[in-house]
Amino acid sequence: MRETWRDVLQRSWFRYSESKITVLGLIIVVGFIVLALIGRHVVPYPAHIGSFVDFSNASQPPSLRHLCGTDLIGRDIFSRIVGAFRNTLLMGVIVLCISAPVGFIVGVVAGYHRDTLIDTLLMRITDIFLAIPPLILALAVASVLEPNMTNSMLAITVMWWPWYARLAYGVASSLRTENYIVYAELTGAGMPHIIFREILPNCLSAMLTKMTLDMGYVIIMGATLSYAGLGEQAPHPALGSMISQGVKYMPQQWWFTVFPAVAIIVIVLGFNLFGDGISNMMGTDAN
Repeated sequence: MRETWRDVLQRSWFRYSESKITVLGLIIVVGFIVLALIGRHVVPYPAHIGSFVDFSNASQPPSLRHLCGTDLIGRDIFSRIVGAFRNTLLMGVIVLCISAPVGFIVGVVAGYHRDTLIDTLLMRITDIFLAIPPLILALAVASVLEPNMTNSMLAITVMWWPWYARLAYGVASSLRTENYIVYAELTGAGMPHIIFREILPNCLSAMLTKMTLDMGYVIIMGATLSYAGLGEQAPHPALGSMISQGVKYMPQQWWFTVFPAVAIIVIVLGFNLFGDGISNMMGTDAN
């Protein structure tokens, strides 16, 4: 009897939900995505996300009126945290959607032409990028560009693609001598056909698992650049810059820093747990 999509989904969900903590990760990720998409329309003070000043309510501690307190100029911190989720999600999605395909193509082309000049050239370039500490490379790239969200995404993308190149290189190297690859070559199939029709399906599960796990790390990297003043600029909210601005007022106004930091911790934890569940469901190891 032929297996239906419903059977596949049920089996996949069963494998994913074997660990209850991965279900918690899924709940966190779904909640984060929902808030990123519609949060600016449901927060109690949407005007506080942008340019807003209310000195009469400045530096208010957490209360029922302001769940996370207010900042130095009276803006509701909870509303600004939720308002920062959209750009946080956008950064992770764009960085991974660019770096993963670039790294995949570089790695597969090098692996398919293993022990040739193409392999040596592509993988030595990859090794040069991998030899530089990721944070140092991202800070170096971002520091020579205008500080904004677009350039911070570019900086992270520059240092992220080599990891996908290494992953794809390992898979392609192990598959290049498989019978179905040799058969495709003998029947006259070109390299694009072999890469996207023969090798890609075997890399897809590992790539998707790694992308899920990497989402949290990209968010941390984006927050780090924002903390250093190289990310989203005021008055637009960014979790890293909120922490940076609040550190100067610790411990008296602790809520300036603690709540944005907790938001980052919860988001990253959620994506890590979700990625672990995806890895168990697909039976892959992308680490």
